[in-house]
Amino acid sequence: MTDTIIQKSIYLRATKAEVWDYLTEPNKLAIWFHKPKVALADGQDYAMFGTESGDKLMWGKVNEARPHDYLEYTFTIAPMGDATSTVKWTLEDVAGGTRLSLEHTGLPQGAEAFGLTLALDKGWDEHLGRMRADAHAE
Repeated sequence: MTDTIIQKSIYLRATKAEVWDYLTEPNKLAIWFHKPKVALADGQDYAMFGTESGDKLMWGKVNEARPHDYLEYTFTIAPMGDATSTVKWTLEDVAGGTRLSLEHTGLPQGAEAFGLTLALDKGWDEHLGRMRADAHAE
């Protein structure tokens, strides 16, 4: 059996610097994902909160932040228990904008964890769709 890895890529009509802000700045994160109290920064712990509920939804540590190219952080949510996964973002220049790639690794394994994998997979699709809509002012 292979490890469960969620991979996504989208193209955005935005510069890498603009996309970077969507990944690290609290007000931009709140548009498409969850809102931290401070910007995500290299080596720093973070927590993200529901924009409507205010509840702490996810937390971890920024392992690496190379503006405007690469961001990696640990990712924990309550349904994962004590397990920690890793989210990696890669930004690449393309003609007309940026290609943003996501790799979410270290997910819980096995049939009993598959429901969580499906929920995370769907959630990333929805979150990335909101980022695209805002970046493209749709």
